[in-house]
Amino acid sequence: MSGPVNRVEISGVITELKSLRYTPAGVPVVEFRLRHESERAEAGASRKVNAEIEAVAFEAQASLLAAGPMGRLLKAEGFLCAKNRQSKKPVLHVTNIEFIEGK
Repeated sequence: MSGPVNRVEISGVITELKSLRYTPAGVPVVEFRLRHESERAEAGASRKVNAEIEAVAFEAQASLLAAGPMGRLLKAEGFLCAKNRQSKKPVLHVTNIEFIEGK
């Protein structure tokens, strides 16, 4: 039996991108929203999937996002974590970003 799993891979378009800022330790960070649209099979039928999630990226991934254009399709990989101690709302912490060419 393996340990707990918390891994997310999703593609989408950035709909909101906040300004690049730095933590007190000097680490670059950027918060953004990612809109995903696709069709998935569920219960023997095709279902349209639409979702918009909050996300955050640090270090090189933050700098990459801050320099990239809004509206461009990308694939994000990371994990879910509570927004903060007061809010248990999940936020995607992005550890890898790949811009999808031709989109």
